[in-house]
Amino acid sequence: MDELHESTPDVPYPNMWMVPQWRTCELLAARHAELGGTIDFGVAVTGLDERQDGVRVTLSNGEVVTAPYVVGADGGRSTVRQALDIGFAGENYETQTMLIADVRLTGLSRDAWHIWPGPDGRGQRLGLCPLPGTDVWQLTAPLAGSVAEAVADAAEVTEVGWTSRFRANMRMAERYRVGRVFLAGDAAHVHSPAGGQGLNTGIQDAYNLGWKLAAGDDALLDTYEAERLPVAAAVLGISSRLHARRTEDAEEAMRRDDPVLRQLSLHYRGGPLSAEHRREPGSVRAGDRAPDAPCHDAAGVPVRVFDLLRGPHWTLLAFDVPAPALGDAIRTFSIVRPGAAAPGVIVDTDGHAHRAYDVSAPCYVLVRPDNYLGCVTGNPADLNTYLR
Repeated sequence: MDELHESTPDVPYPNMWMVPQWRTCELLAARHAELGGTIDFGVAVTGLDERQDGVRVTLSNGEVVTAPYVVGADGGRSTVRQALDIGFAGENYETQTMLIADVRLTGLSRDAWHIWPGPDGRGQRLGLCPLPGTDVWQLTAPLAGSVAEAVADAAEVTEVGWTSRFRANMRMAERYRVGRVFLAGDAAHVHSPAGGQGLNTGIQDAYNLGWKLAAGDDALLDTYEAERLPVAAAVLGISSRLHARRTEDAEEAMRRDDPVLRQLSLHYRGGPLSAEHRREPGSVRAGDRAPDAPCHDAAGVPVRVFDLLRGPHWTLLAFDVPAPALGDAIRTFSIVRPGAAAPGVIVDTDGHAHRAYDVSAPCYVLVRPDNYLGCVTGNPADLNTYLR
């Protein structure tokens, strides 16, 4: 599907990672609990009513909750989206269905992804993918009506965990916001799983929206749709093309080596929150994802740029200039070349940070909480203007 890619100083994690959906849910739920959150399982939204003081949400257990904001992250059949009467443009492919299941089985090596061809010798009849770090397999079977039917003469299934019937839909919400209510993830866009774009796009929706909700600024919240809707439209096109390859039995149908699929090149250049003030910016500019780089502090202790960015805060990286004070909410670091070290600065020991950010002249790089470059400038006055 794709060759392994070597890590680099600016991209330490270049390869796609297969993680079972249930394991992803476990990790997110555990972190949510650490932060004091709770999850009510088996409770549905049955009604929404926006009022001046917030949104009243009626739940299936009879409870009524009033919240400042509501995020509909409730999947492709989103109750929230339907309650808002937001159009969901696109197509349904009702004849293109697939049985999906998590199973335990015996008789197959876990060193490979096993695929059995269909009656025509080309299309897929059955796929069994070993999910790394577990003893579970993901089963995909376009033609089967049951797990037993799918694995007949292929393997012995000892346990069936989770099953679903996938239907190919390619759709996107016409709006991501109505007043105090927002859409994210599959509630805002559904597409083929080809290329593994869905989860990554949904998490980026949440990361983009989360820090803006925390700020609570109405104009800032409007930028969520402006930034994320075009990304979803592009992803929809990519996944649709990959899906078409498979249904057309193209020679390279299973290839996933297009670097766009890694989503590391997504950007918000030209968007409402991207302010590039340099006359001659380099290859990395406002709106781009912040790259990594290995450095050292003044005492010689290794530190990576990703370490500086980790957390829900704004970060100012001041290249070859002192970092101005911008308030307690913004963490500031001066990144200097070797020989210019001083207490409290980050030393770009091997020049990786300057190369990763393509910096040739002193400048300030203001990084948003979601690790995209907001403002890049040589004039510190631009930073205050941007933040206001």
